[in-house]
Amino acid sequence: MDMLRNFHYTNVLVLGLARSGTAAAKILLENGKNVRITDRDADWHDNNVQELQALGAELILGTHPISILDNIEVIVKNPGIPYEVPLLVEAKERGIPIITEIEIAGQLAPNSIIGITGSNGKTTTTTLTTKMLAASDQNVKVAGNIGTVATDVAQDLTKDETLVLELSSFQLLGVQTFKPKVAVLLNIYEAHLDYHKTLENYQQAKCNIFINQSKDDYLVYNAENETVVKAINDAKATLIPFSTKTYQRNGAYVDEEFIYFQGEKIINRKDVVLVGDHNLENILASISAAKLNGATNEGIKQVLTTFSSVKHRLQFVKNIHDRIFYNDSKATNILATQKALASFQQPVILLAGGLDRGNGFSDLLPYLQGVKAMVVFGQTAPKLKTIAEQAGIGLIEEADNVDDAVPKAYELSEANDVILLSPACASWDQYKTFEQRGDMFIQAVHRLM
Repeated sequence: MDMLRNFHYTNVLVLGLARSGTAAAKILLENGKNVRITDRDADWHDNNVQELQALGAELILGTHPISILDNIEVIVKNPGIPYEVPLLVEAKERGIPIITEIEIAGQLAPNSIIGITGSNGKTTTTTLTTKMLAASDQNVKVAGNIGTVATDVAQDLTKDETLVLELSSFQLLGVQTFKPKVAVLLNIYEAHLDYHKTLENYQQAKCNIFINQSKDDYLVYNAENETVVKAINDAKATLIPFSTKTYQRNGAYVDEEFIYFQGEKIINRKDVVLVGDHNLENILASISAAKLNGATNEGIKQVLTTFSSVKHRLQFVKNIHDRIFYNDSKATNILATQKALASFQQPVILLAGGLDRGNGFSDLLPYLQGVKAMVVFGQTAPKLKTIAEQAGIGLIEEADNVDDAVPKAYELSEANDVILLSPACASWDQYKTFEQRGDMFIQAVHRLM
């Protein structure tokens, strides 16, 4: 077996197992590479550890001694591990390349990838694109930051299958040769600066999605995002813009009634069930990526007339006595909460709060005009309470957590109100993931019954 003909390294260090590291190590071993693995938290009794050892991997668990870099030609790093750890600092000084398993996935499926990234909207766009292709009778699989390891899927991809990848900045920072046939750059806003340290570093990571593309590839981009428009000046791919405001001859756009792609009428806007102006951008990007890969208008219409949300992303949960509950736990930054609030015309009771990253929330002020009450929780509760007071919101409650916030929000509500969890913060002060936070919200809503 030699699926990695263009992977010109023999001695590889896999830093951090988890799902992506385990998958990368297995495919490297199966392709005859010498694999050394280090993980501080892995257990020798773990089934994956024992399987990798049986396949011939050298394992160093519980510590990261600098000596493990000896004779190593490349490091495959878990995306979540910061580059400031001493082992990686030393690796950089030695000139050892540091990649992520996305680079390996690109080697396995070099001509079949749609890659999607952006500060917001990645999962919705990835899901829509995948569904549009499937509804058009295309063979398609999905992986990446959406929850399935890209390498696991890419190694089994057949010639007639397309792989749609949701890609985070953490994954893209480790790109060498990776290039999707179609890249989608939704937007770039300030995010993850605790990891990337500077906005410039973050932007460059996002732009790595198109850095290796040629004119035979496509770059779908947001023509209304100023940072994106500046960034694509260096792109060599064929440019496919999308816009909710202006006509785009070569891309996707809207007027008051219809959605178009390259001048072709696709669907009446009133037939689209996915709510929110921000989701209109995701829809235009999805249509572009799907059409470039052979999707039919009928398949696209089928998806857009039935698909209402991705879990934890402005997800409708329940209507209880004419109070409508939405779970937007994925709103881990201010911009996402702004877009959620802009999606509703009726009065909103906002549940917000979470990890304090040191930022203020003044950018929320213009979007709080339709908010009649706020329930705040987590480390940022005092800051959000102050912003609510500045916005003139008369009803403000503090809660211990999301579970406590739901009944308090219900008590503040009246018929036809929206009760919206859109935290504007990461979840890590109280929850392991935003998914866990969203699930707690859903469970608390159902308990109201």
